[in-house]
Amino acid sequence: MNKPYHPPFQLTHRMTEAMTGIAELLGAWKAVNQGALRPELRRGNRIRSIQASLAVEQNTLTLEQVTAVLEGKLVLGSPREIQEVRNAFAAYESMGGWQADRVEHLLAAHAMMMATLVDDAGRWRHGGVGVMRGEKVIHVAPPASQVPRLMQDLLQWLADTEAHPLIASAAFHYELEFIHPFSDGNGRMGRLWQSLILSRWQPVLAYLPVETVIKRRQQAYYEQLAAADAQTDCSGFIEFILTAIEDSLREAIRLESAPGTPGKTPGKTPGKTPERILGLLRDAPELSIPELAERLGKSVRAVERAIRKLRETGRLVRIGPAKGGRWAVTDGDRLPRPE
Repeated sequence: MNKPYHPPFQLTHRMTEAMTGIAELLGAWKAVNQGALRPELRRGNRIRSIQASLAVEQNTLTLEQVTAVLEGKLVLGSPREIQEVRNAFAAYESMGGWQADRVEHLLAAHAMMMATLVDDAGRWRHGGVGVMRGEKVIHVAPPASQVPRLMQDLLQWLADTEAHPLIASAAFHYELEFIHPFSDGNGRMGRLWQSLILSRWQPVLAYLPVETVIKRRQQAYYEQLAAADAQTDCSGFIEFILTAIEDSLREAIRLESAPGTPGKTPGKTPGKTPERILGLLRDAPELSIPELAERLGKSVRAVERAIRKLRETGRLVRIGPAKGGRWAVTDGDRLPRPE
């Protein structure tokens, strides 16, 4: 009798520490939100997840543009990128109807995620595939003939495993990337399915934008995938994902408990808009203008005006490009050098 399949990882002290930390942070996040995320936070976090996950795959639309697409507004972007946003939103919104260990649900999700983008959406690939970084092949996936068996083994393991969902979700994420069962869309499917697995453990995790942390650490993400391939052991990748979940929870708690978070009692937040912006950016310098507007309950234009004044007076500077850079709050006379 064949030995049941098991992804190549070992439980480490770092994993157990991270799981303990995540459990504590999850309790704190629920407390901040009084047990359930408000609808506007669920939608905002989901949009952040989608924008970041697609950005990992070279989609150039900003958070503001993604939001506009989903609001039915005209956006200057390529038709493919706009379709990717619509597809991803539909897929994430459909998570509640899927079971993570069902092959037909995984294929249905891919059909939705890649609709009109590839000819074989919703079907396993039929040819060989390699993962490129620039002109270098960094991963050669198993032969297409092996994909149905490998995916069935992986899904059966997911159904039977006693591993904690935090571990199982990260291991599945890695294995899907290794098998590369689809001709395109494997990365975004791995991140989607990880969220699905986590949401079956804790429903609120369906709205945790872990993808934003992965996007900021994209190079390390690729390095961990490559290291797992080379070592035939994805323990390091699992540790990386657990750290990303920890940091995403910390960020969510910080932002959602900050003064001016939408849904808090009006009139209870002291300070004018510029001071509130500075307070938010001290804690989360990577926030975009649309994200600031959402947290403050202000229009994007009002936030842009306040930021312009802060920059003119030297209290705020931008380090790096508009996309991928960060803000630096200063004392007005000692400005950090651009990186």
